[in-house]
Amino acid sequence: MNTPSSFWAVVPAAGIGSRMAAALPKQYLEIAGKTILEHTIERLLSVESIERVVVALHPEDVHWNKLGCASHPRVSAVTGGAERAQSVALALEYIKGCAAQDVWVLVHDAARPCVRIEDIQRLMAAGEGALLAAPISDTVKRAERAQVIETLDRQQLWSAMTPQMFSLNQLHSALTSAAAKGQPVTDEASAIEFVGGRPRLVEASRDNIKVTRPEDLALAEMILTRQREE
Repeated sequence: MNTPSSFWAVVPAAGIGSRMAAALPKQYLEIAGKTILEHTIERLLSVESIERVVVALHPEDVHWNKLGCASHPRVSAVTGGAERAQSVALALEYIKGCAAQDVWVLVHDAARPCVRIEDIQRLMAAGEGALLAAPISDTVKRAERAQVIETLDRQQLWSAMTPQMFSLNQLHSALTSAAAKGQPVTDEASAIEFVGGRPRLVEASRDNIKVTRPEDLALAEMILTRQREE
C-alpha cells in the first residue's frame, strides 16, 4: 500500500481519570508547566503533515476553553461519549463531515504526553493500519484471584501504545460493527481485529508512557525534561 497523504488526529479526552484520585481529570493535571493535554496536543501539532487535531471532550468539561491550544487554528473540539470507543466514533463522524474520505486518522491517548515526534512519523510512514508498540520485557503471569495460573511466552507479547493509525472509513466501520454487536473495544486496533484486520506493530520508544496513576506524573515530567535536553 502507498503511504497515505492526508492525516488527521483524534484525542479522546472525555474521561475523568478515576484511578488518579485527583480533583481534576488527569488530562488537566500539570507537569512541566503545562497540562498533560497541552503537552499531548503540542506533540501532534509538531507534525506538520497532521492537518487537524480533533479533541473529544466530556459534555460537562469546564477546563478546555481555558487552554491556549483550544483556540489553535488546527484544533477542533467535539463532545465525546461515555466510553473511549464512543468518543473516537463521534470524532470520526465529525471528520467525515469536513474532510476528504480518503483521510487517515491517528488516535492518540490524551494521557501520553511523551510520545516522540519521530515515532509518530515512522507510524505515518507505515503505509497501512498500524500502531505504536513495544515488546514486553517483564515476565508476564496470567492469574485468577491473585494466584498465578501460568507464565506467558513474552516473546510473542507487545505493549500497545498510541497513536494508532487507520483509514477514516475503515476505523469508523470497525467501531460501528463492534458497538452493534456489543464487542468491548479497549483500543482502535482491537476494533480492527474484531472485523478481521491484522494491524502492523511499529516499535516505539518505551518512554511513550501513559499517565494513569499519581506516581506516573513525576516520571512523565522527568521524561519530558530529558527529551528537551536531548
